[in-house]
Amino acid sequence: MAALALLNERPMHPYEMYQTLIQRSEDRIVKVRPGSLYHTVNKLEELGLVRVTGTDREGNRPERTTYEITEKGNLALAERIAAVIEEPEYEFPIFPVAISQAHNLPRETVINLLKRRLQQLGARRDYIAESLKHLGRMELPRKYWLDVDYLRAQYDSERAWLESVVNDIESGSLDWEEEKHASRPSPHTTSEQKDVKQ
Repeated sequence: MAALALLNERPMHPYEMYQTLIQRSEDRIVKVRPGSLYHTVNKLEELGLVRVTGTDREGNRPERTTYEITEKGNLALAERIAAVIEEPEYEFPIFPVAISQAHNLPRETVINLLKRRLQQLGARRDYIAESLKHLGRMELPRKYWLDVDYLRAQYDSERAWLESVVNDIESGSLDWEEEKHASRPSPHTTSEQKDVKQ
């Protein structure tokens, strides 16, 4: 999606696309590597979504191929953007897996780990805040940096949840005593499922 969106702005060669993504700090939301970008562009060309407009060379540097988006590519880009915005997609992040098993760790360890995560999220939130200030000084319309605003909202939401969990563990309202039973029912197991198992 990112490659097509860049070529929707103007024709570029893959390394120029890579530089543009880095300059815009898009690497915070897209995994950006020159090699993978070249592969992506070649694949898009095979699918008829982009086409070659020409080649050039600077000094002793390798020859560079410039691409532009096709009408088919424009349609595919619009459809992909619409589909991703409309339909929530669960991407299986690893943190919910780890936090679901946090009960296997001692109380103090969990508190310290969550506080360290809070610190790291705070640093990322500060970076996003500085980015927003910079964008504000540029007077760039908000529609061009909704991704940054979304990331800020995500960090704020997770930090609020983490703080509440830490407070609950420290206050004792979230009991962290060691399990005395060899097994325990899954929090996702329904009463019907438990009856079947019994």
